[in-house]
Amino acid sequence: MEAAEVRRFWGGLGLPGLIDVHTHFMPERVLRKVWEYFDAAGPLIGDRGWPITYRTEEAERTALLREFGVRAFTAMLYPHKAGMARWLNGWAADFARRTPDCLHTATLFPEPGVEAYVREALDAGARVFKAHVQVGGYDPTDEQLRPAWGLLAEAGTPVVIHCGSGPAPGKHTGPEPIARVLAEHPRLCLIVAHLGMPEYREFLDLAARHERVHLDTTMAFTDFTADFMPFPPELLPRLADLADRILLGTDFPNIPYPYLHQLQALERLDLGADWLRAVCHDNAARLFDL
Repeated sequence: MEAAEVRRFWGGLGLPGLIDVHTHFMPERVLRKVWEYFDAAGPLIGDRGWPITYRTEEAERTALLREFGVRAFTAMLYPHKAGMARWLNGWAADFARRTPDCLHTATLFPEPGVEAYVREALDAGARVFKAHVQVGGYDPTDEQLRPAWGLLAEAGTPVVIHCGSGPAPGKHTGPEPIARVLAEHPRLCLIVAHLGMPEYREFLDLAARHERVHLDTTMAFTDFTADFMPFPPELLPRLADLADRILLGTDFPNIPYPYLHQLQALERLDLGADWLRAVCHDNAARLFDL
């Protein structure tokens, strides 16, 4: 039933499907640790709970995205400590080989050797990177990351980066560290996850100043998020102005509501069919040359 409704959504817009730039696939034992974290929920959202809607096996999750009509998706994976990133990149390369509709994803961490394994991942065909400042607990301006950011800027490879202070702030979250990275690497193509929540305004400002900064919609505008980190309605015209740099993201499968709800939340912004077409498909199709 949900798949039919999702297909009706994009079919009504005249699209060939959806492109979701923020979905999570990772080694099963790592993903289950992530689920355990959300099950505990504690520091994130207090007592509201965070039920995982799509807690199924990997094959079922990929099949469901295809039923939804998602033409391309990502394997957002990330290390929480040194020594994990190269191993995760190896797993992601294998996942991309056996999952042709997944955009080959890689990750990084400030540690010795990061430049070498970022180059290896790019040479192996990585098309998008994931950086998680909150979970990793690192400063994106860390000296060890400078050559890696330079490589990614030169390659033009997008980086989906969780750098906003939601759902819980980290030591190095917020717009200021990212602004410093962009000052040194202005051609770096960043996709700010979750629209930078809750610093929506500041990350919209950053996108306005840097033409290669994008934002993804992950969890934004949903009823769940509106209860504790609502998007200010006075900023909606700015979303319209940046129509070519907003990308659909969902956080599938780690979401506490149906996939369809994210799409409905975008639709009820009432920014028009052209905006929805750009956000749900065309912007990512252009960015990733699909």
